[in-house]
Amino acid sequence: MITCHDMIRQIFYRKGARLMNNKIKIGIVGYGNLGKGAVEAIHATNDLELVAIFTRRNPENLKLNIPNVKALHVDDAEKYKDKIDVMLLCGGSATDLPEQVPHFAQFFNTVDSYDNHAQIPNFYQSVNEVARQNQTTSIISVGWDPGLFSVNRVMADAILPNGENYTFWGKGLSQGHSDAIRRVNGVKDGVQYTIPSDEAIEKVRSGVNPTLETADKHIRVCYVVPEEGADRAKIEHDIKTMPNYFADYTTDVYFITEEELARDHSKAPHGGFVIRGGETSNGHKHIYEFSLKLDSNPEFTASVLVAYARAAYRLNQEKQFGAKTVFDVAPSYISPRSAEQLRKDFL
Repeated sequence: MITCHDMIRQIFYRKGARLMNNKIKIGIVGYGNLGKGAVEAIHATNDLELVAIFTRRNPENLKLNIPNVKALHVDDAEKYKDKIDVMLLCGGSATDLPEQVPHFAQFFNTVDSYDNHAQIPNFYQSVNEVARQNQTTSIISVGWDPGLFSVNRVMADAILPNGENYTFWGKGLSQGHSDAIRRVNGVKDGVQYTIPSDEAIEKVRSGVNPTLETADKHIRVCYVVPEEGADRAKIEHDIKTMPNYFADYTTDVYFITEEELARDHSKAPHGGFVIRGGETSNGHKHIYEFSLKLDSNPEFTASVLVAYARAAYRLNQEKQFGAKTVFDVAPSYISPRSAEQLRKDFL
């Protein structure tokens, strides 16, 4: 006689077998630095398989040279509704993702890296409505911030309720902010660096929990290649007054040539800190700190997206439809390891 416990074990065994014998099928929309990083991250796994890369450009120009992976125009994506388990959306947050994620959530489980913090609640609502209606699962705003830093802010706040959270980014090249300046009229190309204040970091680490304004913690430095004949003063004004990106910061804008950009700004390092200073009984002070130092911002961000693709697939198999964030995903859902392995090797 088969008991209820045995039936449950059989169900989970079949789900495990699905992952081991039939890889999770992945698609990528966008083949910039983030999309290329996603390709590398997928190749490093044993349970994921890249099916196709979708682009707004001429697919023939991608020259992928990746066995069994197709380069297709983005308009052909819907034809792959039953061939792709999770679509990674690797466009920019300024204009691409707000349109692309709700669109693709009609047909696919999705993971994106939307990083406009102030607009995440609205973005969540727009994606959640579509995903629920179409019984898909979309994990939004995945990466390291928002993403891993977000998780650590929540954990630190829960563990040390009597305290303050502080987040510092950099020194490093920001993908989202670089994309934002490239969307400014008259800008041909450009990058943006976020530079934290060493003085502010040391104050926080000392445990005094200082009051810091946005401009006290970072400056933003932009290196811009203007289009020929562009109004440089207007470009600088449009960047410095851009809401949610630069308006609240001390921002420096420098105009350079394409040659200088290629020579001096081709790498994409980044990193940062989440620090919480808090107290428990008798004034005992504690510092909670989580930090990252990244040689390649897009490759690391893409690696986080790829890990969360597992979670999107697994949650959808459990009929957990709608938009999700990193707060809704247990660590075991992003790991390729079994629950037994996790308990044995990592707990």
